[in-house]
Amino acid sequence: MAVEFGWPCGEPLCKSLSGYPGLWEVRSNIKSGIARVFFYIDNSEMILLHGLVKKTQKTPDRDLKLAQKRKTEYQKNG
Repeated sequence: MAVEFGWPCGEPLCKSLSGYPGLWEVRSNIKSGIARVFFYIDNSEMILLHGLVKKTQKTPDRDLKLAQKRKTEYQKNG
Protein backbone atom coordinates (compact mmCIF):
# COMPACT_ATOMS: atom_id res chain seq x y z
CA MET A 1 0.00 0.00 0.00
CA ALA A 2 2.86 2.36 0.79
CA VAL A 3 4.27 1.88 -2.72
CA GLU A 4 0.90 1.99 -4.47
CA PHE A 5 -0.28 5.21 -2.86
CA GLY A 6 3.11 6.77 -2.09
CA TRP A 7 4.78 6.37 -5.50
CA PRO A 8 7.51 7.28 -6.16
CA CYS A 9 9.24 5.95 -3.06
CA GLY A 10 12.74 4.72 -2.41
CA GLU A 11 14.85 2.43 -0.30
CA PRO A 12 14.55 0.49 1.88
CA LEU A 13 11.00 -0.23 0.73
CA CYS A 14 11.54 -0.06 -3.01
CA LYS A 15 14.45 0.12 -5.46
CA SER A 16 15.11 0.00 -9.18
CA LEU A 17 16.77 -3.10 -10.60
CA SER A 18 20.03 -2.23 -12.30
CA GLY A 19 20.45 -3.95 -15.62
CA TYR A 20 16.68 -4.21 -16.06
CA PRO A 21 15.42 -0.80 -17.19
CA GLY A 22 12.05 0.17 -15.82
CA LEU A 23 11.85 -2.76 -13.39
CA TRP A 24 11.51 -2.17 -9.66
CA GLU A 25 11.33 -4.38 -6.60
CA VAL A 26 9.29 -3.83 -3.48
CA ARG A 27 10.43 -5.55 -0.30
CA SER A 28 8.30 -6.87 2.52
CA ASN A 29 9.30 -8.68 5.69
CA ILE A 30 7.24 -11.80 6.29
CA LYS A 31 7.49 -14.63 8.79
CA SER A 32 9.57 -16.90 6.53
CA GLY A 33 12.00 -14.24 5.27
CA ILE A 34 11.96 -11.27 2.96
CA ALA A 35 9.48 -11.27 0.11
CA ARG A 36 10.18 -9.43 -3.13
CA VAL A 37 7.74 -8.42 -5.83
CA PHE A 38 9.04 -7.16 -9.17
CA PHE A 39 6.95 -4.58 -10.97
CA TYR A 40 6.96 -1.72 -13.43
CA ILE A 41 4.83 1.37 -13.88
CA ASP A 42 2.69 1.62 -17.03
CA ASN A 43 1.20 5.11 -17.18
CA SER A 44 -0.25 5.33 -13.66
CA GLU A 45 -0.71 1.58 -13.15
CA MET A 46 1.57 -0.67 -11.15
CA ILE A 47 2.01 -3.95 -13.05
CA LEU A 48 3.12 -6.79 -10.76
CA LEU A 49 5.30 -9.24 -12.65
CA HIS A 50 6.80 -11.81 -10.28
CA GLY A 51 7.20 -12.48 -6.58
CA LEU A 52 9.47 -14.63 -4.45
CA VAL A 53 10.82 -15.16 -0.96
CA LYS A 54 14.58 -14.74 -1.05
CA LYS A 55 16.71 -17.36 0.65
CA THR A 56 20.06 -15.77 -0.24
CA GLN A 57 21.30 -12.20 -0.51
CA LYS A 58 21.57 -12.30 -4.32
CA THR A 59 18.39 -12.35 -6.37
CA PRO A 60 18.48 -15.33 -8.76
CA ASP A 61 18.96 -14.32 -12.39
CA ARG A 62 16.13 -16.61 -13.50
CA ASP A 63 13.66 -14.59 -11.40
CA LEU A 64 14.86 -11.29 -12.85
CA LYS A 65 14.71 -12.65 -16.39
CA LEU A 66 11.21 -13.97 -15.80
CA ALA A 67 10.05 -10.53 -14.63
CA GLN A 68 11.66 -8.91 -17.69
CA LYS A 69 10.01 -11.46 -19.99
CA ARG A 70 6.61 -10.81 -18.45
CA LYS A 71 7.10 -7.05 -18.78
CA THR A 72 7.90 -7.45 -22.47
CA GLU A 73 4.88 -9.72 -23.00
CA TYR A 74 2.57 -7.31 -21.19
CA GLN A 75 3.80 -4.36 -23.22
CA LYS A 76 3.31 -6.33 -26.42
CA ASN A 77 -0.15 -7.69 -25.61
CA GLY A 78 -1.46 -5.01 -23.27
